[in-house]
Amino acid sequence: MAEVSGLLSKMTVDLSSGQDTPNYQMVLGDQRVDMNRVIGSSIKLIYTGEIHCQHCNRLTKKSYSGGFCFPCSQKLAQCDLCFMKPETCHFDKGTCREPEWGQAVCMQDHIVYLANSSGIKVGITRIGQIPTRWIDQGASQAIPVFKVKTRYQSGLVEVMFKAHVSDRTDWRKMLKGPAPELDLPAIRDQLLAECQQDIVALQQQFGQDAIEVLSAESVVTIDYPVMHYPTKISSFNFDKTAIVEGELQGIKGQYLILDTGVINIRKFSGYHIAMVTE
Repeated sequence: MAEVSGLLSKMTVDLSSGQDTPNYQMVLGDQRVDMNRVIGSSIKLIYTGEIHCQHCNRLTKKSYSGGFCFPCSQKLAQCDLCFMKPETCHFDKGTCREPEWGQAVCMQDHIVYLANSSGIKVGITRIGQIPTRWIDQGASQAIPVFKVKTRYQSGLVEVMFKAHVSDRTDWRKMLKGPAPELDLPAIRDQLLAECQQDIVALQQQFGQDAIEVLSAESVVTIDYPVMHYPTKISSFNFDKTAIVEGELQGIKGQYLILDTGVINIRKFSGYHIAMVTE
């Protein structure tokens, strides 16, 4: 048996060149555990009762905005509504919570993509977050469709596509098995045709180099390390159950799939966890 402990962060993922299966590592403070090797073995996750803010590290009774204390959730730009809804960006109005952070993170190239996780969806991510973003969402297939210059522009393009396809993943459906394969290039081409007038309008507003259509990208396929998918989804919550244990049957998205239920690791960022493995 081996035990490691520390503050939980979302699992790191790596998709090596030429491979379809991502490699997962559990992050507990400064310690890393190769989770692919643990699949098929029993694990135990123990919540010790402490939650620390991911930004300032202070103790907090409750986690806000995915791993922050309340003060940080109110002052950090990454916790502002506009980060989740970039079409509402207010940087140009001079009211960004952290202008330097916004310049470094939001004012860089973003990708608008189509993915197949629980069905077709549109999403956005910084160009350097591919394919991590797709893996975190549990996508079985994904394809870039636009490259844009800012996060704000990516939000406008996403809103345009949202009139035709969803921007959400049904996590329960995603965890029940691989999504049926879709012809993403055909769906992309159909959406581009349906949105042609809106695309031209955005290019006229920001410039063609700012709203670049990616019409020749290939589909990326992702095969998750899962031995068995659950037929019924039962989810664990550390706020209600301090000990989560069972046989690790697979990993998809940021979820551990146990024979006893599933748990979203990312949801509990900042929680102090001890993990025991065989």
